[in-house]
Formats: sequence, C-alpha cells, structure tokens
Amino acid sequence: MRPRVAITLGDPRGIGPEIVAKVLEDPPEGGDYVVVGPGELIRGIRAEHVVVDEERGGGRIPEGTPPPSLPTEAAGRLTAMQLETAVSLAMSGSVQAIVTGPAEKHAFNLAGYHYPGHTEWLGELAGGVRTAMMLVTGSLRVVLMTTHIPLRDVPRELTRERILAVGRLTERALRDWWSCEDPRIALCALNPHAGEGGLFGSEDGHLLGPVAQELGFQGPYPADTVFVRAMRGEFDAVLAPYHDVGMTAVKVAGFGRGVNVTLGLPFVRTAPDHGTAFDIAGKGIADSGSMREAVALAVELTRGRV
Repeated sequence: MRPRVAITLGDPRGIGPEIVAKVLEDPPEGGDYVVVGPGELIRGIRAEHVVVDEERGGGRIPEGTPPPSLPTEAAGRLTAMQLETAVSLAMSGSVQAIVTGPAEKHAFNLAGYHYPGHTEWLGELAGGVRTAMMLVTGSLRVVLMTTHIPLRDVPRELTRERILAVGRLTERALRDWWSCEDPRIALCALNPHAGEGGLFGSEDGHLLGPVAQELGFQGPYPADTVFVRAMRGEFDAVLAPYHDVGMTAVKVAGFGRGVNVTLGLPFVRTAPDHGTAFDIAGKGIADSGSMREAVALAVELTRGRV
C-alpha cells in the first residue's frame, strides 16, 4: 500500500512554501502527496491540492508576491487552518500521515490558538489524546519530557506521572514504528553529573532514578554522555527532561537533517526541526533537507504501521 501524506505549507510568510515545492520536485519514493495551503501559494507545486479558504482566514494572499506580506494574526490563522484541514483528512482516513510546515507560535497565539506548540494542539485535534515530542536524526531519537515552558518551571512539571506517560508512549512507538522488540531507553539527567549523589540536586536520585527503574529503562545518565552513547548504538531512545538539552543534542548531531515526530496520535505526524526563517524566505536559498527527511520518515513510519 502506498500511503497518502498530507503536507502543509506552514506560515505563508516563511520558507515553508518553497521547501515543500523543492521536495516535491523530486519527492521521496513510496508515497502519494496532498499539499494543503492557500491557493496562491499552492499553485505550481507538483501534487494533489487541498486549498484552505483565504477569505475565511482573513489574509488574502497577493498574487505573485513571494513571500506574502500579511498581518501576523492573519498568517497565524491561515497556518492554523492548514493544520486543522490536514488533521481532518487524517482522522477521516483520507491520508495516513501529515507533515507540517514551519509555523510561528506567536502568530498562532495572536490568532486565538493558545497552545505551546504543535504537539499539544495536535493531541486536542485528535480527540484529546496524550502526545509527546520525539526528535530524530540518523540513529539518534530523543523524546522531550517537557516542551515549551520556562526553565524555572521544569522541576515542577517533571512529575512521576508525566515521565511514566512519556516513557510508555516512547516504548510503544519504538515497538510499533521502528520494530524494536525490546526497546533500550535511557533517561537523561536533569542536574549536572546526575546530581552527584544529591550534591547538585536531588531530582535525579529521588525522582528520575526510581521512575526509570519502574519503567525498566536505564539511567538517569548525565547529559554530557548519554546522547553520545545513544549515537554509538547503546540506546534506541533517550528521554530528555527539558526542551533545550534534547534539541541541542539533535541539532548538533544532525543540523539540517532532524525530524520532529509526534508520538501518541492515531496517525503519523512529522515536521522539519527548524522554524519559519523569515529572514531568508522568498530568496530561494532555504535548505529543504529537513523537510525532505520529514516527508521520507512519514512514508517509512506509515508503511510500518500499515
């Protein structure tokens, strides 16, 4: 079976439309593609089209203006409409996976969509399911236990219940999507040297360690070694306690090739691991490598699920 994959263009003002167009000039093999976006930006892209209503979005895109100049709120609304349309296609079975183009969280919020990121919003759109964010580059898979929150809030949000839930989503995804019969999963420590026996913090000894044991995982191991060990093949995935420690590992290991995967959804969702890059949009110089990897991985994971 050839999976059908919906690809959103993302924020109309960013590099999403051009990197999607570049990828679909010579798309990854094995899938059929449906592009979701405003009509003016979708024109000329080599794929089936689903056009969102620009008038309803409040941001009519001028003809032949790359990238379009839109109010931030209108751009956020048009981006949101693309995501809602793609999820609707997936939930109805019209497509088996979605790949989302880069979006700006500030624009989403101005448009009235108050979510910290795609991951949490997708969970709501899919019926209120619990989700987790995984970043993939090569053999390195990193799952974030907390996402877009201030660093000062991480210790409070890093609860036993949250770690257990993210750990179980990770284990299930590794079994179902990557065919890991006995997944090897490690926890990255919160504190330097995994707390050094409580000298540099107690969370690793009192919280992360017992939960890792309960799940049958390993660690917590210090951040300065655990990702290297994973890249050498010792672990199938690493759970990271907060956003930047996990994202930094992935981007240093494979900048321009990373993919964001949402765990817990009833369909596959991937995305490039970068933002809208407004400063270079429309110049034709945006690197489409991460978007290509996201599309290829969506096809691979969907075929595995099927």
